[in-house]
Amino acid sequence: MSYSIAYWCVLIVALLPYLWTTVAKASAGGRYDNHNPRAWQAQQANPRSQRAHAAQLNGFEAFPLFAAGVLMAHSAGVGAATVATLALLILVSRIAHGVAYIANLASLRSGVWFVGLGCTLALMVLAALRVG
Repeated sequence: MSYSIAYWCVLIVALLPYLWTTVAKASAGGRYDNHNPRAWQAQQANPRSQRAHAAQLNGFEAFPLFAAGVLMAHSAGVGAATVATLALLILVSRIAHGVAYIANLASLRSGVWFVGLGCTLALMVLAALRVG
């Protein structure tokens, strides 16, 4: 495996919040207000739309740590196979997180969130150990 796999994972995870917001807008019903999208989303009563919006926000919150973890691990010389494997696990967990969020599967959502966070922290810890 190469670092490029991890970099592709970073790109896909960076784009996932936009998928979830598309689901939020499509689930809301009615006409989308592009002049004031945040106020429009805040007024949505459809639970699926609300959950998809929350998945979008969580995706943006989780992304910086993931990207930093991949870059830290790569620059510290952590093995490419290890970085790629952890990045793939994070990608799968972020997809599962969004799907579980939208489907209202709270326990699954929390479980895969912890998997993703654990893999992200593993990248950072491996990098720190490598340079320390």
